[in-house]
Amino acid sequence: MYGYLGLFIASFLASTIIPLASEAVFTAVVWQAGADPLICVFVATAGNTLGSLTCYWIGTLGKIEWIKKWLRVDEDKLYKAVGKVRKWGVWLASLSFLPVVGDLIAIATGYVRCNVWAVSALFFVGKLLRYLVWMFVQNQFLFS
Repeated sequence: MYGYLGLFIASFLASTIIPLASEAVFTAVVWQAGADPLICVFVATAGNTLGSLTCYWIGTLGKIEWIKKWLRVDEDKLYKAVGKVRKWGVWLASLSFLPVVGDLIAIATGYVRCNVWAVSALFFVGKLLRYLVWMFVQNQFLFS
């Protein structure tokens, strides 16, 4: 019903505070609503990237109480992610597309105050690859 806007919102929320499978929305928009798959890749990538940047921003605030309250993140897991970001640096941001740990990585990159431009680019590339792979998998599954 909401097409691209719904996909953008679902992708944004999936990478912030709501555990949501944006891939399911992606599939519905492409295969049931008949939307252009490539446009959906970019819409989902944009929403998911902005969602991760929201987590990054909340991480930059450095208030563990807020992170725990707003993002429902376990403090011990956050400190583990912060340690990993300190060890591996900004490059860890490219793994923010991963389920469960991706949000922690986004928050930790903000908490450590990694370069926002590098983080943004790596968030985008990781999420773009995620949705391109998803589009390819869906295409193979539905048309094989």
